[in-house]
Amino acid sequence: MTKAYLMNSLIEKMQSPDQDHRYMGLTDLMSEIRQDSANFYGDEQMEYKILQHVLKLVEDRISEVKNQAVKCLGVLIKIVRESQMEHIIGKLIDFSGSKDEELRDIAGLALKTITAELPQNSSLAPKACSNLTPKLLNQIQNPATPPETLIETLSILSILITRFPAQLSNPDLSPQPVPVLIPLLGHSRPAVRKRAILTLAQFLPAAQQGLFDELIKTTVLPGLPNEAGASLEQQRTTVQLVAAIARHSPGRIAGALDVIIPGVLTAANREDDELREFALQALEVFVLRCPGEVSPFLGKIVQTGTKLIKHDPNYAGGDDEEDEEMADADADDEDEDDDLDYSDDEDTSYKIRRSATKLLAALIETRPEMLTSLYRDVSPVLIQRFGDREETVRLEVWATYGALLSQTKVYGGILQDPSFVDSPGVGGKRKRTISGTDGMDVEVPESPAVLLKSQVPSLAKALFSQLRGAKTPPAILQAGFNLLHQLIVVSPGSLSAHVDSIALTAQAVLKQSPTTSSTILHTSCLSFLSVFFTTHAPQSFSNVLPELTPALLKSLSERHPRVVADSFRAFSALLNALRPVQSAEWVERVYDSAVLRLRSADTDAEVRSCAEACMGDLWVCATDVVRTKDGHEWDAMCRTTGRMDGAVKVVTRVARDVDVGDVWINGSVEWLLGVLRKAGKVGKSDAFTYLDVLLRKYQGSIPTDLVPSVVDQLKSYISTNDIALLSHALVILALLLDLAPQLTYPAVESEYLKDVYVIAHSPLLAGSSLDALLAFFASLVRADTEIATHVIPNLTLPLKKEKMADASYANVAKCIGTVVRCHPSLAAGTIAEFSKSLKGPKANNAQVVLNLLVLGEVGRIIDFAPQKDLFYSAVELLGSMDEEVRSAAAFATGNIAIGNLHLFLPAIVKLVRTDKEKRLLALHALKEVVSNCPLGQLESLAETIWVPLFQDSANSEESTRNVAAACLGKLTTTNPSRYLPQLQARIHDEDPAARATVIAAIRYTFADSQHSYNELLSALVPDFLSAMVDDDLTVRRLAISALNSAARHKPQLIRDQLNVLLLNLYKETHVRPELIRTVQMGPWTHRVDDGLEARKAAYETMYTLLDTCLSKLDLHEFLGRVVVGLSDDSDEVKVLAHMMLFRLSGVAPTALAQRLDEITPHLEKTMKGPAVTKDTVKQDLERTAELQRSTLRAVAALHKCTPSGVSARFDGFVEEIQRGQWGPEFKELNSRP
Repeated sequence: MTKAYLMNSLIEKMQSPDQDHRYMGLTDLMSEIRQDSANFYGDEQMEYKILQHVLKLVEDRISEVKNQAVKCLGVLIKIVRESQMEHIIGKLIDFSGSKDEELRDIAGLALKTITAELPQNSSLAPKACSNLTPKLLNQIQNPATPPETLIETLSILSILITRFPAQLSNPDLSPQPVPVLIPLLGHSRPAVRKRAILTLAQFLPAAQQGLFDELIKTTVLPGLPNEAGASLEQQRTTVQLVAAIARHSPGRIAGALDVIIPGVLTAANREDDELREFALQALEVFVLRCPGEVSPFLGKIVQTGTKLIKHDPNYAGGDDEEDEEMADADADDEDEDDDLDYSDDEDTSYKIRRSATKLLAALIETRPEMLTSLYRDVSPVLIQRFGDREETVRLEVWATYGALLSQTKVYGGILQDPSFVDSPGVGGKRKRTISGTDGMDVEVPESPAVLLKSQVPSLAKALFSQLRGAKTPPAILQAGFNLLHQLIVVSPGSLSAHVDSIALTAQAVLKQSPTTSSTILHTSCLSFLSVFFTTHAPQSFSNVLPELTPALLKSLSERHPRVVADSFRAFSALLNALRPVQSAEWVERVYDSAVLRLRSADTDAEVRSCAEACMGDLWVCATDVVRTKDGHEWDAMCRTTGRMDGAVKVVTRVARDVDVGDVWINGSVEWLLGVLRKAGKVGKSDAFTYLDVLLRKYQGSIPTDLVPSVVDQLKSYISTNDIALLSHALVILALLLDLAPQLTYPAVESEYLKDVYVIAHSPLLAGSSLDALLAFFASLVRADTEIATHVIPNLTLPLKKEKMADASYANVAKCIGTVVRCHPSLAAGTIAEFSKSLKGPKANNAQVVLNLLVLGEVGRIIDFAPQKDLFYSAVELLGSMDEEVRSAAAFATGNIAIGNLHLFLPAIVKLVRTDKEKRLLALHALKEVVSNCPLGQLESLAETIWVPLFQDSANSEESTRNVAAACLGKLTTTNPSRYLPQLQARIHDEDPAARATVIAAIRYTFADSQHSYNELLSALVPDFLSAMVDDDLTVRRLAISALNSAARHKPQLIRDQLNVLLLNLYKETHVRPELIRTVQMGPWTHRVDDGLEARKAAYETMYTLLDTCLSKLDLHEFLGRVVVGLSDDSDEVKVLAHMMLFRLSGVAPTALAQRLDEITPHLEKTMKGPAVTKDTVKQDLERTAELQRSTLRAVAALHKCTPSGVSARFDGFVEEIQRGQWGPEFKELNSRP
């Protein structure tokens, strides 16, 4: 079929008098184009003819045909010629100005469709924008344009500026959009004004500065309510306009806010409900989008919000009575009947109260530094409004109080400085007095937690009065339980005085069977009860259990899985709270319900998991009750198919906490061995942990038939294929060797030792796996001391026969050291054996390395005074030509010295003082002494080492200084009062190398876990960290690392100084052009940033502070530096910024949401990645993919914490990711909790 024939047949259909044929003709045309766009191309006259028929069908009398024609234009606009595109746009513009209302509507829909469908990256986009935008603007300027058309035109312009900001911000565009849109602010139709405000605000970010300034000067400022000549309509429009501008261009309007905000505050106090609502909405936007500029006005904003949240002119009660009367309003049936007659058509004051509530919520969510003041001035007002007559306002108030509790949970644990802003109500310092032990009043600062606790009685009274009514809607009950849940998480035990109200409300909910619509209410109630039982003393709720437990038992028998699962969780919490539980009817019924669910093959997975956990709680907390049962619960729980991880955890807990007897343990071990055979990697790890617990619980000896079956089971894990499971297996073998040596040793010797010797050579073993290997050898030697004489040769023989390039000599030496430690009589022979080849021409370097490492391990526990020549031989080898030999010699020298410090330490100190060539290696030896020597011995010798460590630091390399600093830091902890002042005295040394050594040393001191000298160290912190402004780049970098160490290990030392430290820290996050240099490497030129390491250290410190000092951070300033990090040239800095976004999404989602428009472009650029060229190598692609995955994690976190619609660009970015190659991975990230 030729193209011409195909197109003619479609035209024939579109001309048909039958509406179905016309509809199908359009559908077929779209289908053909989507299959192959070339079907449309060919004869230009034919293309034009098709377009004419499609445009003609836009005017069709049948709505379905018109709508299909619009969709068809959306497909065609992507592929038509430029002249044809102009024709389509011109025709639709003509239609939109028609007097036919239906044609105007369909033309507007068509224009919206083609602007939304136009590809952003296509070559047609600039041409389409340049053709369409002037026509739309001219249409707006035309006085004859109907208001409905104006609204549609403005909507189309909004789509264009959102999708094509670069094209529509062209200064050559004529006419310019901003001057065209401004006159519409005075249009007689409110709908036109509202739409014009939004469109104008969207154009302003890209508008020329002169046009923006002119708008502020001639339109905004004269229209503010504090200007005498402004009409009421003009004031409303102006207030809405400044809110829209602040939402889209916060940086531009920030400079004028000192004039604008007073005008908006004035508007909020005018006697006009609509103006008040707009003013409150504008203030909310200022708080969210312009945090710095709004700070001087926060006091007045809080006063305005707390005043207007009470605005209820139709409510008869006075302010003094409001708290009591409103709290009880809905509890009275007569009042409920009155509320049913109340209509929004009669009174719209609720909109003002709702806007005021949202304003206060914005303050709460973005101003954690004001928490104390908010609890004084805002919290009582919110509690008063818990009983608002309008349900939507009531729920908004509760949600706002929930936000206050959430902020308290994150930021309220630290006593805060209550001084803040200009209002006495917000910024005045207040203190409460408590009675001291001497009978005098002692003033203490008030913290948010203390203030919350004092307000709980009034909060609980107001809230329960809203929940106890028989006609209370499910949405209100659910919101109430959620708020109570948040309250007791933040303030445990605070509802002890309100147990009766809790029981009555919970009973009322749980006695009704859950429906599809009320299931969430039931789960909210049950979740609250679980936390309530966990956070309150049993004596506070024991008297209501006879009424409450029947309702909970009823929930156990419901059909909905979520309800049943949460019921089991509630009983688990109750059992743990009442532990130990004596005989009670409800305990037996819970047991029966759990067994019933566990026996059923069709039990939901979540219900089964909760039933298993509850059964474990029954065994641990009500042992006497469940012992009387027949034990069928274990048959039902310990299955041999399906998921068994829950059962493994339960049996582990029971074995650990309950005296179960050897018979039960035998059965459990047998079942567990089956789990090990069938489980996946994670399941095997849990099973090994459980096996360890079981074996230790045997009261008598381990059964003789058990050991062989366990040992045989472990055989497959003794390999380096899976290091984690190898560690578990070695731990179990070591345990069996300790508990049943006679039964275990023969099997281990015959089946395992050969493989373990091979594993000991592997460099893959480190950390916990190496510890497990050493524990195995220790247990092996304790099980049979005779084997010790064979272990050492078997460990070293393969290394002597042939050089193993990938063998870990250090691991072998540690194993030998462990054997000697457990069998000291082998020490002399081991020393003699491994000292033979230290000298002589036949000794190869690998053997020398092994010998030195072994002598070092042994020397740590044996005095080498009788063989002191070995020490000096090791010292001589510090001058070896082989680097590995030198390193091993330093290890041996330091560790041998530990065995006799008075004899050997002076020789090492002399090397540090006098031998420049061996100084670094001698320092490494000294570091071994400092790191491994007992603290008591080290303290007595610290003075001997202290001075040499500073010697010649100016002429030393950085690596040498770092080793010396590590020693100094450790020595400082032996006598802080002596050595900290000495470090402080050198902090201002003229030599930058000496200053660098001091700062590096204090970094190690911060990392020490002791807290005895924190008070002394705290006084010196400002002096030490003043090096962050040092002239020397290395000193600054080390000072930032020291701050990072302090923030991670001793955050309490720096919290009070953070206001100064953060300023210096943020300075180091800036890219400094003067530190960037160009290096020529052959034909290539590279840019080297000498400030990168300091910048990375600064961002790493920011990440740490976010974890340990969150309450002391100004989030807005902090976020500003994070956003800058997203565009850094360094991938490492970008990854750190992504990690901070991920963490901020959990603790400051509201503040983060306001910066999405700034954040999104940087994330888009990173996800796009650099262009792939012929010079791109595999490593570049892998590095790019890893950075993109880091970005993806940040985007997923932002997507989950921010509601849709906050940022159109971010929403579009997310949709693009979901459609692209990263879509599946993004979906998986979003599904994670």
